[in-house]
Amino acid sequence: MKKMVIGILAHVDAGKTTLAESMLYLTGSIRKLGRVDHKDAFLDTYELERARGITIFSKQAVFTYNDMEITLLDTPGHVDFSAEMERTLQVLDYAILVVSGSDGVQGHTETLWRLLARYRIPTFLFVNKMDMNGTDRNILINQLKKRLQDGCMDFMEDINSKEFMENLAMSDEALLEKYIETGLIETQDINALISERKIFPCYFGSALKLEGIHDFLGGLEQFTKNPKYSNDFGAKVYKIARDEQGNRLTYMKITGGSLKVKMLLTNLKEKQKAQNFQRMDDNDNIDKNKEMIFRNSNGLATEETAVWEEKVDQIRIYSGNKYETVDEVKAGAVCAVTGLSKTYPGEGLGIESVSDMPILEPVLNYQIILPPNSNPHNILTKLRHLEEEDPQLHIVWSEQLKEIHVQLMGEVQIEVLKSVILERFGYNIEFGPGNIVYKETIEEPVVGVGHFEPLRHYAEVHLLLEPEESGSGLTFVSHCSEDMLDRNWQRLILTHLEEKEHVGVLTGSPITDMRITLIAGRAHLKHTEGGDFRQATYRAVRQGLKRAKNVLLEPYYNFKLEIPFETVGRAMSDIQRMSGSFQPPETDGEISVLTGYAPVATMRGYQSELADYTGGRGRLFCTLKGYLPCHNTEEVIEALGYDSERDINNPTGSIFCSHGTGFVVEWDKVKDYMHIENQWQQSETKVMNYESVSPPVNSSTYSRGSLQEDKELEEIFIRTFGPIKQKLSYSQNRFGYEKKVSLEKDQIKQQTNSKEQEPNKEPMDEYLLVDGYNIIFSWEELNKLAKVNMDAARTKLMDILCNYQGFKRCIVILVFDAYKVKGGVGAVLDYHNIHVVYTKEAETADEYIEKVTHEISRKHHVTVATSDALEQLIIMGKGAVRISANDLKDEIIRTRDQIRRDYLDRLPTGRAYLRDQFSDNIWDLLEEDSTMDEI
Repeated sequence: MKKMVIGILAHVDAGKTTLAESMLYLTGSIRKLGRVDHKDAFLDTYELERARGITIFSKQAVFTYNDMEITLLDTPGHVDFSAEMERTLQVLDYAILVVSGSDGVQGHTETLWRLLARYRIPTFLFVNKMDMNGTDRNILINQLKKRLQDGCMDFMEDINSKEFMENLAMSDEALLEKYIETGLIETQDINALISERKIFPCYFGSALKLEGIHDFLGGLEQFTKNPKYSNDFGAKVYKIARDEQGNRLTYMKITGGSLKVKMLLTNLKEKQKAQNFQRMDDNDNIDKNKEMIFRNSNGLATEETAVWEEKVDQIRIYSGNKYETVDEVKAGAVCAVTGLSKTYPGEGLGIESVSDMPILEPVLNYQIILPPNSNPHNILTKLRHLEEEDPQLHIVWSEQLKEIHVQLMGEVQIEVLKSVILERFGYNIEFGPGNIVYKETIEEPVVGVGHFEPLRHYAEVHLLLEPEESGSGLTFVSHCSEDMLDRNWQRLILTHLEEKEHVGVLTGSPITDMRITLIAGRAHLKHTEGGDFRQATYRAVRQGLKRAKNVLLEPYYNFKLEIPFETVGRAMSDIQRMSGSFQPPETDGEISVLTGYAPVATMRGYQSELADYTGGRGRLFCTLKGYLPCHNTEEVIEALGYDSERDINNPTGSIFCSHGTGFVVEWDKVKDYMHIENQWQQSETKVMNYESVSPPVNSSTYSRGSLQEDKELEEIFIRTFGPIKQKLSYSQNRFGYEKKVSLEKDQIKQQTNSKEQEPNKEPMDEYLLVDGYNIIFSWEELNKLAKVNMDAARTKLMDILCNYQGFKRCIVILVFDAYKVKGGVGAVLDYHNIHVVYTKEAETADEYIEKVTHEISRKHHVTVATSDALEQLIIMGKGAVRISANDLKDEIIRTRDQIRRDYLDRLPTGRAYLRDQFSDNIWDLLEEDSTMDEI
């Protein structure tokens, strides 16, 4: 019999639980068809789930269909419980993604699709609610192809038809060759395509009315492959829970061999893995330097788990809220185990390795208001049980405030947590107002030094702190010679870096997106102890942060806003007010759709405001985008009032010893006292020459000086988009993109200084921003050339604008869309006397032009050339002058005629010669130089 573990996922209200109910009912697993609105769904076992009509905790059910046994895992659809859903993905063989036929692909649906791709899970799609008016299969399948992936195919068509077979063959080169030769595609070929995520079968129906369910079950039976497992024992833990009696349950999938009652399990292998620092080859290092790497993939500090060995007391196979006990389960089964007290979600047992934690993190911080006369420490101990079950539920004890704080995803999760605490522990708690969870990073590399030398103690640590990609978390690396510091001390330093949640110096928020490298250290043969390096390491991190250019980060939402057409102006204004960014609106009948991103802090509560001004017709869908530079850094820093110098738990200075007495040296004077002086200079040199450039930085203030306007535009661009990470062979140009020329730093500095020192030179105040592809496709001669060679059309347009700029003396910025280039970081070419911008991935020319125009049009005259009607409307609202493609063409023709009339036609021959451009005195000097060269 084929056995599989299949998860079912969806955006909230898509009908996921109803589909699961229908599958269980039609396969005979349940006798009565429950309904979410009737509060009797088989898998909604928790009272609050039935009351709210949503899934909060993942559940499992087992059913058989013909010769197939499926363990179905129902996951939460609400974004507040995304972490619970994501933990389930690591044990799935296949996934079912439910899409509402009436709503189509929504924002959270796309987030789920990206997670499925990240975990490489083969996926079937069921488009639900097809019984509702206005649903159309053709429109929906096209939307699935466009919004999700082109491999989405309607498997309810005639799958034996020639057209269907040809579409299948086109998805794989090897299969296409086979189809051309034989004209056949077999079932195993289709199964392979699905397993490799090249094809995604789509089925349509109504779960509530049991329509299309048999076809869907038949598709699961026919087009899935039975997974293969190892004979050696392995298991993946994906969930921790407790039953009604308080017994701790470890939910796991057996991925190899079998699990028996009273079997002894241990985490020893996984523990050894965590301590296995990778050593690079000798030829990758200099002077016998070895590199050790200790990665914290999710950026969250965790304490080490001691080695444990425990026996399995009971094995349970759950279906809904009921279970049966078994003595043994084989590979491929999902079960709950009692008797294990040290396991955690994501842990691998046996041959399995540990999994990365969910990438969806809580972004709101709440104070837990306890009942009067309650003991906070007792409650904290009990809350740790909930944190154990949900690692994304961060329970924090504030020693200074004597308060318990918790980090959550949103308001719905608050209600759930209150209910769970009351039901399980008997405490009726409340929550204070929620605050944003901020993070901090650095803008450019810096070296930090920590020294700890009270009497009879000694340790010194030098760390290189470097910015990394957004969302990368923290990586800890050693690149220190063992001739300088013994390997055991190096490993201890990396352990101390990993064990603590380091906080920044701006607001005391956790640091992230950094690579911290141990570059030097010193111990004493007699006086150094392990705790000395802990103190020196912590102080080195803080001292480096104090020296660095720090950046405050805040969480952002990706949003999709569906509003009546007549309110689109209000919505666009609101998004700008909320410091958000959006794509040009798309119109679907009387509904306009705005997509973009905005800070979580500014979007909180906007749902009710939206309902007011749209009369309840507007809809807002939000998913977490990640952390970006804070839109109001100075305001947040002032409001939080954090003083890094008074944080006694995170000191910034070091302790040195003189005449048998220890004394404190402040962070900015450590350089004068440290013992490894030559390492400071070498490290500073490495910082200056390091490959990385600044990560995005956003400031709430913008200083306008006397620099030329191209320099000002660079500042505007960096403020809007952030600098681009690039290699040494590139230099950062004035617009923050990669510049395809190489200049030495001294040359750049000299050029910049010379520009800054030019006295009384007024900045140029005429800008022309040109939407490149819009112009190319609007001008007939360029459009014809583009059909033959697009590169030639671009070059032709650049030459035309160069000629125009040479006469008009304005700043010309020609912008080309490169937003569909996968992984593109954007680039700017200084083509003769104009600037040519190629936008980065997911950034359109319109968006680039709008943002730059918004900033510079307040002080400078800006003209935007485009025939995009919507773009013209937006530009007018930003105070710029708009000009159509045809008007620009007429202007260029007039300029060309004026050049000819005023200059060229004045010459007797109608030609321009070099001799005519200089005075007699200058020409005599040129002739003398020429004579000297010949000699």
